[in-house]
Formats: sequence, C-alpha cells, structure tokens
Amino acid sequence: MNARTPSELLKAMSHHNRPDHLSNAHLDALEEETIFILREVAAAFERPTLLFSGGKDSLVMLKCAEKAFIDSKTGGHIPYPLLMIDTGHNFHEVTDFRDSRAKELGAELIVRSVEDSMARGTVRLTHPGESRNVHQSVTLLEAIDEFRFDALIGGARRDEEKARAKERIFSHRDSFGQWQPKEQRPELWTLFNTRLHPGEHFRVFPISNWTELDVWQYIARENIALPSLYYTHQRAVVERKGLLVPVTELTPLKPGEVAELRDVRFRTVGDITCTCPVASLAATADDIVLETLSVEVSERGATRMDDKTSEASMEKRKKDGYF
Repeated sequence: MNARTPSELLKAMSHHNRPDHLSNAHLDALEEETIFILREVAAAFERPTLLFSGGKDSLVMLKCAEKAFIDSKTGGHIPYPLLMIDTGHNFHEVTDFRDSRAKELGAELIVRSVEDSMARGTVRLTHPGESRNVHQSVTLLEAIDEFRFDALIGGARRDEEKARAKERIFSHRDSFGQWQPKEQRPELWTLFNTRLHPGEHFRVFPISNWTELDVWQYIARENIALPSLYYTHQRAVVERKGLLVPVTELTPLKPGEVAELRDVRFRTVGDITCTCPVASLAATADDIVLETLSVEVSERGATRMDDKTSEASMEKRKKDGYF
C-alpha cells in the first residue's frame, strides 16, 4: 500500500530542483487507505474520537476525514469529536490554529489539560521546570474514562520512531490503557480485529504507512493550511546536545550560554519544553518536500529532546498509555 516514488524521478527532481518533477501518484493509494480506516472506525466503534493537536499530521488526517464524511454538494459532518490533550506549554500559534480549524469545520472540540490533572493531584511534577509532555498520558486516560472513548484516532507514523514502527494500525490497549507489544493482533488483508472487553480501547493510526515526505507532498498537493511554525522564521535558539533549543520563558538560557538568532522551522510541534526547530529556509510546502528528500534523521530524532533519554524511551511511554 505504501508505494514509493521511483528512483529515476528522484534523480530527475534533484537535477531540475523542482518539486513538480517528483511523482505523487502514490498519494492516492495512501489517501484511499486512510479514508477506509477512518470509515471503519466510525462503523466499528460506539464512541471514537480523533486526536487533534493542530499539528501537520493531525491536519492531514482531518483533511482525509473531510473527504471521508463531508460531500461538497450534500454536506455532512465528521461523526466523532476532536480531542486535544493540552500540556499548558504548547505553542500559541498551534493552539490558536487548532481552535480556528475546528470552528471552521463546525466540529466538536474537546480540550483536556494536564494542569487540571495537576490540580486534582493525579499528576505531580518532580520540579517546576519538568516537562509535562510525558504526563499527557495521565490526562489522556482520564479523558478516556470521562467520555468512555473506545477508539482514539491518532496521527502517528511508523517512520517516526522505532517503537511506532512496531505498532499495528489498530493498536489494542488493555483496561489500564497500556500497550503490550508482544500481544498485538495480526492485520492480514486489511482485516482488523476490533473486539473489545469492558474498559479496553483501541488507538488507531490511519497514516501509519505514510512517511514525512508523503505528508509534505500531500500538504502541497491539497494546499493544506498549517501553523506558521512549520515554515522558516527567525527565532532565538541555543545549541544543546546537537539540537537547536528555542529560548523561551519555559526553556531559558543556562549560565554561560548565548542565544543566537537563526532561520529555523519546526518539523514536528509539541510541548515547548521538549520540541526543537531545525535550521531551514523552507518557506513553502514544496520547499520542504525538497528539503525532506535530503534528511537522514527522522523528525523526532532531529527535534525531540524527550526521545533522547534512552533507546527505549518512546516504547516505555507507550506502554504507560502515551499516544
């Protein structure tokens, strides 16, 4: 299903340095698969929700959901609400865009905050400056219990990280919200086992088979609007452990460090305390398509501080209920 662009077209594109020389015919197959999965979730579950952060992957899924359920002539609506788990440390450009996009579609948007979990005492930080990103799992599980969601549709892709590459499209979670990598269900011939016991749920990943390049080609083809952070802009940063850390109130300079104003963009957007930009002059989706062809490190590997704590950091968090 995940067809790849022929190597001769890549060479031609490199020679002419024009994105229109890169074939995107495979996007039709990826889009068709994603729409099929989105409709399968609507048919198989009673209380599904689509995780919507306002980031590029969730916006691609939202575009596919529009195509799956909304007809340009007869209308329609997305048959499940959008859910956002807010750490309270998200970029305002992304949360503002999230709100406006949901309002534009007339979709129900549910926002649950890690700060509310902190107020309830279910999340306790070891120190005030600790990243809240990992604690989203607690707030997410509380939201699942509150609304009795039985399927959560997420925008994770297999090319992002090793643990994500091991996960099925329909990923079963037990009554504690945990992922058991050794107990995943087979998915042969696009047949999905959606059977659940009380208290269990599924995480569903319709764009699992997409790559970062596929996402940007689709954004360019469909002219999908994104938060401005995804494109080049000037920002004060400081280099730490090979990453460009944005200088903010949440991530201030350490003693002896000097901020530098750089042209950067974000490949992925998350909590400010653990998300880093990359040096880039790419101002359009087509520019990013060209840039993505030459990268050798996945977007999470190049931009996420929380994934660098250990080789198994993502897998451990997923076992604890992470997205």
